[in-house]
Amino acid sequence: MINLRTGMLAGIVSVVTTLGMPALAEELPRGDAAALGLDSGRIARLDGTMQALIDKGMMPGAVIMLIRDGQIAHLSSLGKQAPDGPEMTEDAIFRIYSMTKPIVSAAAMMLVEDGRLVLDAPVATYIPEFAEMTVATGEVGDDGKPVTRPAQRAMTVRDLLRHTSGLTYGFFGAGPAREAYNEANVADPNLTGLEQAKLLATLPLEHEPGTTWEYSRSTDVLGGVIEAVTGAPLGDFLKARIFDPLGMSDTDFYVDDAAQHGRIAEAFTDHAKIGPFDMFDPRERMPSQSGGGGLVSTVHDYALFAQMMMNGGELNGTRLLAPKTVQLMTANHMNGIAPGKYYLPGQGYGFGLGYGVRAEEGAPSFGSVGEYYWGGAAGTYYVADPQEDFIALLMIQSPKNRTPVRLTFKNLVYPTIVDSRID
Repeated sequence: MINLRTGMLAGIVSVVTTLGMPALAEELPRGDAAALGLDSGRIARLDGTMQALIDKGMMPGAVIMLIRDGQIAHLSSLGKQAPDGPEMTEDAIFRIYSMTKPIVSAAAMMLVEDGRLVLDAPVATYIPEFAEMTVATGEVGDDGKPVTRPAQRAMTVRDLLRHTSGLTYGFFGAGPAREAYNEANVADPNLTGLEQAKLLATLPLEHEPGTTWEYSRSTDVLGGVIEAVTGAPLGDFLKARIFDPLGMSDTDFYVDDAAQHGRIAEAFTDHAKIGPFDMFDPRERMPSQSGGGGLVSTVHDYALFAQMMMNGGELNGTRLLAPKTVQLMTANHMNGIAPGKYYLPGQGYGFGLGYGVRAEEGAPSFGSVGEYYWGGAAGTYYVADPQEDFIALLMIQSPKNRTPVRLTFKNLVYPTIVDSRID
């Protein structure tokens, strides 16, 4: 059996598709599902159920990949790439939204390893505008603006990585801080990541830094920190340090080549809103490079990143992170941290540095303690289980139906494992 962990694979296999399709990005080796401990009948049930959801109109199509022992055990393309488009293909390009966050978190940890970024340093060390932060009290003054008080401690880089910065999102939920975000138009795509971070520094926090997990613009600010430290646009740093070394040729903030625009997957028009916003168009190059949600990718590209993390920071002789760094990222950092209004990791899960992390056997969904995951607002989803040496990837574009589709996917993915590594 070929196992990437043992370094027995000398290089990534490159496959050229037939029928006039473009060459795929470099990919992981393909293996036999049964030999890798997965049940073919249960895999067929997974595909059949996902196809039934497509037929029901939950999304136009899907790409599914299951990886075990560093090999692709199963890959299927179901439905259509767009509502009135061609059949789905395995090289379709998806907006991955918040699945950008693990990649940007890994990039930040590379700078930590380089000695250019310190986890417990104040964010103001790198972006001085964060030196004097205020916290919304929950009240609104006579002028209609949030009543604030000075923050009791500085926001740190670690806070950005684990969503304990005190920042929030403005496009869902209610409260003075969120309303201030909307009034200031922090989601303006004409802002660079560093410009957006500096704007956020002028607005009140929703929570005291270090006290509460709240899904937020933290990873966007982290992208701004990376830009401040490196002096380069976030996309340039990601390309040089992650995408090019791993062979992720279809992952970027934009799809500039018009010849590739036909590969971009789309949602049903009435399913495509994320809060008040339309899904972004990667065909159009804008200044914004959102560290929290701006990348597009393919299932093959993201599998390379996912396997690198599963291998402890290395893939095919290319090391991006040290094993101890990956261990730190995928550990639970929630001790003493209160869950906020919208605790997305869920019951039985904590949060690491860029990932939701399973902390309990008795969590509501299938999985193993130590499993880590994240998903995107348009429906993409990624879960990695070190105990089972197993990765599952789901690529869809359906903001409206992402939650039930992902739940169904995970509930059917884990039962495909019939040769468990857990005693």
